Amino acid sequence: MIRALLSSTALATALLAAPALADDQKAPEADVAGATGANGVAELVVTATRTVQPIEKVGAAVTVLTQPAIEASQAISVTELLAQTPSVTFARNGGVGTATSLYIRGAESHHTVVLIDGVKLNDPSSIQGGFNSGNLLVGDISRIEVLRGAQSTLWGSQAVGGVVNIVTAEPTTPFTSSLSAEAGARKTGYLRGAVGGASDKVTWRVAGGYYTTDGFSAHKTGKEADGYQNAGASGRLRVKLTDAVSVETRAVYSRGKNDFDGFNTDSPEFGRTKELVIYQGLNAALLDGRWNNRVGFAYTDTDRENYNPARAAVPMTFDAAGKNKRWEYQGVFAITETWTATFGAESERSRMRTRSPSVANPNVAFRTGKTSADSLYGQLQAEIAPGLTVTGGLRYEDHDAYGAHTLGQVGAAWALNDNATVLRAGYSQGFRAPGLYELFSEYGNPALSPEEFDSWEAGVEQRFLEGKVRASATVFHREADNEIRFFSCSFGATDTICAPGGVFRFGYYRNLQKTKAQGLELIAEARPVEGLTITGNYTYTEAELAAGANTGKQLSRRPKDLANLSATYRWPVGLSTTVAVRYVGKTYNNEANTVAVSDYATVDLRASYPISETLEVYGRVENALDKDYQTILNYGTPGRGAFLGLRARF
Repeated sequence: MIRALLSSTALATALLAAPALADDQKAPEADVAGATGANGVAELVVTATRTVQPIEKVGAAVTVLTQPAIEASQAISVTELLAQTPSVTFARNGGVGTATSLYIRGAESHHTVVLIDGVKLNDPSSIQGGFNSGNLLVGDISRIEVLRGAQSTLWGSQAVGGVVNIVTAEPTTPFTSSLSAEAGARKTGYLRGAVGGASDKVTWRVAGGYYTTDGFSAHKTGKEADGYQNAGASGRLRVKLTDAVSVETRAVYSRGKNDFDGFNTDSPEFGRTKELVIYQGLNAALLDGRWNNRVGFAYTDTDRENYNPARAAVPMTFDAAGKNKRWEYQGVFAITETWTATFGAESERSRMRTRSPSVANPNVAFRTGKTSADSLYGQLQAEIAPGLTVTGGLRYEDHDAYGAHTLGQVGAAWALNDNATVLRAGYSQGFRAPGLYELFSEYGNPALSPEEFDSWEAGVEQRFLEGKVRASATVFHREADNEIRFFSCSFGATDTICAPGGVFRFGYYRNLQKTKAQGLELIAEARPVEGLTITGNYTYTEAELAAGANTGKQLSRRPKDLANLSATYRWPVGLSTTVAVRYVGKTYNNEANTVAVSDYATVDLRASYPISETLEVYGRVENALDKDYQTILNYGTPGRGAFLGLRARF
């Protein structure tokens, strides 16, 4: 109640102070799928305010990966691409396609919202309702915004650690096409193609890709290679009905098959995953552009099946499906030239089913669950003094099982000295209802309570030497209460929660503890001489348990130290070469911190050369020093591998 009152008071004060309306102000676009200039301009961001904004007006830490940066990285998986940004690390039980957890600022993987073209990708049937980024390949992506820190006011209860907004490419010329192909180590191949065009009335694009690799053993000491194949397609269509009204549809589909190993042993097991994302929307600009509106429907469908051929009689070991339906309205109104209101309503319906057939019970019934939540949100952004932009917002969420909650968020950005100096600060609250898997799966617990969060951050960005050097520092702090964790049952336990109905289970989800995370992000970029660019980031994170027997212990698989450093030189002949180093500090495989996973550093080498205006050849050597390392204890990681590719645009 106190949290809601403080937040309501902050926003109400700002609203009452708003000046009179202006007559000629245009509202920012009500867009969450991308920003104008996405192909190379990093000064405009969308995710922080759900509208297109100059980055110097944003009070939160944001990293933007534009299309040139994405192509230059030569990354195949979005996970590896995100890991090059500050405060982002991951853990994966094998190669590309296996289960992957993405951590931002030490938060749990399911505390990060992942969007593609504005649609949330969380899977209600997955563990704790998060998104497994293992199947997410770079594909036709043109832009990624990584918003760090709690963002529940605008993006819902799951956005505690941050938001990753992925935008697929949108054509800007009457006709455009592209094709790329690469091959390399471990019999890896990746083929991608796209075609599209834009006219005064219609903008369209379709793209597809296929990736295959023989891989390596998911188990650290295994001998059998675990491969992965993925076929994907995406498309978008926008039709301009009038100068002020347009309709659009977007879709992304992928189908993957990954081999994986059982616990502590080689295994012939494999999994299949199908993911479908659909968005349909209507955009309308009213009052001569002062009031922009978007009405949309989003749908996600994730189907997963695991098989073990060694169990000939009952090969299927897991079967799950999760679906989300989301209706939403968003409006952006220009109150004056310097005051903008963003507001909206959302209604989400989620359902899941999951089962684990066994030899003893091959026809085990599905465990099912469904939930709904309705939300209203509002945000006011105002430039209250030259260069000083203040943002305040509220979210009211009514969950069918956990009732109504009100959250608040405030932030400020102060751009000084012609934007050479930018000061940022923000405070936000978070609330996350338990996921369907936590409530209704074979490990579920219907008695769970919601998780609650408070977080703040403050930072400064400084440009030197006429923009040739840029540096920033951000401190952050987050506290969590009632955080949900998996609790292991003692073998043979007979209590009603470890053995419901007299049937023993290995564990269940419960509100175990409080946690806290605090740290420092340092980012720098320099262009000391023409053609040379040096970039680096370092993050120090204390992500710890704050209650219970393990108070003060580091959260599992969260490193305290994390760093990236790269140097790129573009030679006079057009050749571009890059050396990139990534360092991940020591982690622990358990919360008692008795089982450690060693720190490691990897070195990647990359090069590209434009043969002509439309053709480019590129290549890379991943893990050039052939470092032997782990992200999860006893699970394998790729050794040295060389890859060569060709990219064409027409």
